[in-house]
Amino acid sequence: MTTMGFYEARTRLSQVLDDVAKGKKILITRRGKPAALISPPPKEKERDARQVVREMLAFRDRQGPTLGGKVTIRQLIEEGRRS
Repeated sequence: MTTMGFYEARTRLSQVLDDVAKGKKILITRRGKPAALISPPPKEKERDARQVVREMLAFRDRQGPTLGGKVTIRQLIEEGRRS
């Protein structure tokens, strides 16, 4: 972990953010006392694409292919063909 004073961190903010993006943690001090800890955000867990598709299909099966109320996608397609 890197430690730097507030003034230095403020002056080099762009570099500080680049370092944090690479995974470094930086402790910012003010008058020698810890004031803030800058660290990368927590990583989001990756979702399995197959699981996402299964969830989407299950949602579709529960909700049905409708667009608000009782209008179905099929009705909209048929209506477009009549025009």
